[in-house]
Amino acid sequence: MKQIKHILLVALLCTVSAATAQPTSYTVFKDKFNFYVANDLGRNGYYDQKPIAERMGVMAEEIDPEFVAAPGDIHHFDGVRSVSDPLWMTNYELIYSHPELMIAWHPVLGNHEYRGNTQAVLDYAQVSRRWEMPARYYTKIYAAYGTTLRLVWLDTTPMMDKYRNDSLTYPDACRQDLDRQLAWTDSVLTVASEQWVIVLGHHPIYAQTKKEETERTDMQRRLDPILRSHKVDMYVCGHIHNFQHIRKTGSDIDYVVNSSASLSRKVNPIDGTRFCSSEAGFSIISADAETLCLRMIDKEGKVLYTITRKHK
Repeated sequence: MKQIKHILLVALLCTVSAATAQPTSYTVFKDKFNFYVANDLGRNGYYDQKPIAERMGVMAEEIDPEFVAAPGDIHHFDGVRSVSDPLWMTNYELIYSHPELMIAWHPVLGNHEYRGNTQAVLDYAQVSRRWEMPARYYTKIYAAYGTTLRLVWLDTTPMMDKYRNDSLTYPDACRQDLDRQLAWTDSVLTVASEQWVIVLGHHPIYAQTKKEETERTDMQRRLDPILRSHKVDMYVCGHIHNFQHIRKTGSDIDYVVNSSASLSRKVNPIDGTRFCSSEAGFSIISADAETLCLRMIDKEGKVLYTITRKHK
């Protein structure tokens, strides 16, 4: 009965979140290490992509983000063919053209990139000075404002049998060494001594969605045990095109689905849902020595929901 009441309460929150969103107070970002999270972008400027891109730029004038973390699907629907594919201009360069967005972008591949030339996505780093993608999966360490952070970007498409077994649609997925990536992830998290550890990938481990359940069960079987064993703070993903915050029994990880920065979809709560919203938008992650916060931002620049972790 308590679980049913919880889901009903969260369902109510999901329906009223846009109406109760709070205006952004820029003071909460002062003296913090701030960065954006934006994914599921590439719609050639259609739907909410252009206004969200402009909102990101305008807010960056006040927030001064260090970089944009972009966990996948920068290019719908069939990825890109090469580094000179026109989609680089219509999906990315001409959309995210605000001067304050001329900062580092740290992407990973999504399932739509895997429909095209995945190597071209990596090679674009040789074309664009702001496109910083050193490998299919990688880690970076930051030290600022009295704290340290480790971010780990993962290539999640090869972690799912759905993609590995469809070599016609996703030709590169089965060519990737899944065991090697998982071993690398475990080794990186084993040596991680930073105050905050955030892992990013395109696909969710837990989420409400109409997409095949095998996607999540494969992630729960292959990746989640590693993240739990190393007690990471957050796992942040995209793919589902809505905002979700999920906590699971037996885990202290905040599982976050970051909404699409263009086309959003409806969402309902599931077991473990703390918040969900069908609004399009992006997130801002802020850290200092005391707190780690993720704020979900709608296209109007209002804060829909905040996840806060305190230093233990």
